[in-house]
Amino acid sequence: MACADMRIQKFTGLMAATHTPFTAEGALRLDAISPLAAHLSAQNVHAVFIGGTTGEFESLTLAERLALAERWFAVVKERPMRIVVHVGSNCQEDARVLAAQAEYLGAVGIAALAPSYFKPRSVGELVRWCREIAAAAPETPFYYYDIPAMTGVVLPMAEFAAQAADQIPTFAGIKYTSADLVNFQLCRQVSGGRLDLLWGMDECLLAALALGARGCVGSTYNFAAPLYHRLLAAFEAGDLEAARTEQLRSAQLVKALADLGYFGAAKALMRMLGVDVGPARQPHANPTAVQQQALRERLQRLGFFDWIGQPSANASAT
Repeated sequence: MACADMRIQKFTGLMAATHTPFTAEGALRLDAISPLAAHLSAQNVHAVFIGGTTGEFESLTLAERLALAERWFAVVKERPMRIVVHVGSNCQEDARVLAAQAEYLGAVGIAALAPSYFKPRSVGELVRWCREIAAAAPETPFYYYDIPAMTGVVLPMAEFAAQAADQIPTFAGIKYTSADLVNFQLCRQVSGGRLDLLWGMDECLLAALALGARGCVGSTYNFAAPLYHRLLAAFEAGDLEAARTEQLRSAQLVKALADLGYFGAAKALMRMLGVDVGPARQPHANPTAVQQQALRERLQRLGFFDWIGQPSANASAT
């Protein structure tokens, strides 16, 4: 098996799926990456997944994605932080260019989701698509990024994992962003459990932990990492009641943001915490000043700022 020939180093703990910073006018703002990285380090988050869904990759040009990755690697020279680069694209050649750059820069992994316009119709077609992308970075672990709610590609992931392990020499695992816990369990058994299954749904992390997840990639780790650190610690200590409390808080947080339009609201929340990553690009909507104030008040009522140890953020300017 191909995956048996490569030493797979499994991730544990939190990996933040990072925002791509923009100016108020929507231009790429690379100088905001350094304070974002510093913020994550201060929250004890030392791994990032860049250029993914949270990073609005489909709204970036190829040149912007290349510049984004280059800047992230320049910034992390100043601190111990591991980077996984999302290289997926509807254009396979663009994905290969991004993969080759990621390997050159020193990524600890690359990931790619399925093309979402001309969709693969079978597991075999998806494996072939991924194999061509992974081949552009022959020394870098490759993760398939399964997010069927966004791509519309719904294929049996355990079958995919088995075939990919045989046919892609660098196949390391799956970034699993689906609530299908049954198939998550089946994926974990492929290749004798050697694959790395990264959980990608923050609001039901606890359920995945109970089924064996250990590494997790999520957008809310940008602004709520202390909550998840407590959740992980409580689970490891066997304190399920405390872990459930933190998981409920996570679900309440995600709902508060989603009710307003998740991408724009999440970026507005980062700004409330003193980390300005700008607005979301169209077609995502951004909350008005009135909506931002309403969001702050809702989060304050929930106790969010206390959950993350920043009660002073209650009074910060929007």
